[in-house]
Amino acid sequence: MKPLSMMLSMLTIAIISSAAMADVATSPVVIANTNSVAHASGLPEASSLPNVKPTNSDLVNRGAYIARAADCMACHGEDYTGGSPIATPMGDIYSTNITPSKRYGIGKYTEKDLKNALQKGRTPKHMLYPAMPYPSYNGMTDEDINALFAYLQTVPAFDEAPEHKTSLPFPFNFRTLMLGWNAINIPSSHKREGLTEPQKRGEYLVNNLEHCGTCHTPRNSTMGFNKGMYLSGAPLGNWYAPNITPDNDSGIGSWTEHDIVTYLRTGKLDKRAYAGGPMAEAVAHSTRYLKDEDLNSIASYLKAVPAIATENKITAVDISKLPNPVSQSITHDLIAQKDHLKQAKVKVDGNSAEGLYLAACASCHGVNGYAQPDAGYAPIVGLTSLRREQPNAIINVIAHGVKGGTNTSPSMPGFSEDLSSAQIADITNYVRVNFGGLPSSYVSADDVDRVATAEPEQPFLIKYAGFLAIIGMVVTLIVIAFIIRTMIRSRRRT
Repeated sequence: MKPLSMMLSMLTIAIISSAAMADVATSPVVIANTNSVAHASGLPEASSLPNVKPTNSDLVNRGAYIARAADCMACHGEDYTGGSPIATPMGDIYSTNITPSKRYGIGKYTEKDLKNALQKGRTPKHMLYPAMPYPSYNGMTDEDINALFAYLQTVPAFDEAPEHKTSLPFPFNFRTLMLGWNAINIPSSHKREGLTEPQKRGEYLVNNLEHCGTCHTPRNSTMGFNKGMYLSGAPLGNWYAPNITPDNDSGIGSWTEHDIVTYLRTGKLDKRAYAGGPMAEAVAHSTRYLKDEDLNSIASYLKAVPAIATENKITAVDISKLPNPVSQSITHDLIAQKDHLKQAKVKVDGNSAEGLYLAACASCHGVNGYAQPDAGYAPIVGLTSLRREQPNAIINVIAHGVKGGTNTSPSMPGFSEDLSSAQIADITNYVRVNFGGLPSSYVSADDVDRVATAEPEQPFLIKYAGFLAIIGMVVTLIVIAFIIRTMIRSRRRT
């Protein structure tokens, strides 16, 4: 951490601890038919934006599009009523009601109030926590904020008290502390020179509206963006948001612009990637709704950002080593599917790696790993997550499960309570070799224990914030006492 950042952080803790006790937180490519692609992937048509009627003004409809592009629904819900927990190293932060409710929502907001919240993290009553990505929204244009404000006034108001309220431990319950954090970490990104017009649009979408860096950029000791590792991948709870720079070995350098557009539109890329967890939510609530030209701009920009090589490299997939689909394993005929799985189980030892996979995974992912994609079950053949040198992602998925991106998406259960670490390791090795195409895999039970039970690492300033705050209070009191003593002695002399 730079000395200036450390000084600002310590100064903020010292000042807030003593003086703010009253502020406790209350190449361009075009997809010809967007809707047909969405329909084929089992997603609603991209034109079906909730709460927007054809009779609404162009401004309101533009605002609805901005809400999609800014991925507001991923946290606040499709009805904008909030209440979803957002896990952070400091504790859960709950999203708020942003409907026009005057009592529980933002019904009393002016457009300036919304602008302050989006760009400065400041509401009329208190500071926001950066779980609301205002460090990225800081770059939003006035025109987009104006349209978003007009749209949010048209959604149905929700006049009920929130079920949960954010309550962080000391000293993070002092929201004024965010003033110092903001001074260090806003803006979260800077505009680059030498970009084409489409790439400039892509930069705005990636850095500001879609706030991709919130997940894909590592954090520094203050939990702000590590800008030197921009979009190079970062841990996200039990997930890992991968490197999306154009590095060939650890990022998406092998992806074409068409690949990027396809993935953002449908959430999948045949034999390479399938969106799950937080990325599934981003696709479900946001990117699949974007216009073709905006997705093209994002793709063009991502191919133009500096490539960053990271240690977690991806082994190139050898298509010839991947299993061919078997019709019985991907049929909608449930009886035929069960018969095919039953026949496969008879041929193997139930305690073997293949037997464990067939028993725990094949009913959804298929005997041959091709699943039933039309029904929403994820094919796992060739996935990047299987081919990474570090198997953390696949271990966490097997151990903890995956929540579906939408209410209708099937969720995968976790098996940490039903399978031993050795069994999870066997399944991990089996799918990495047989469906990932790796020549070998040697994940052990110890590896599973290390990954599946690991707690998110807290930066120094976060981990010892309470202790540092107490020191700050003591130092502040000493300084105040020294000043008072000096003033008294000066008066006596005069």
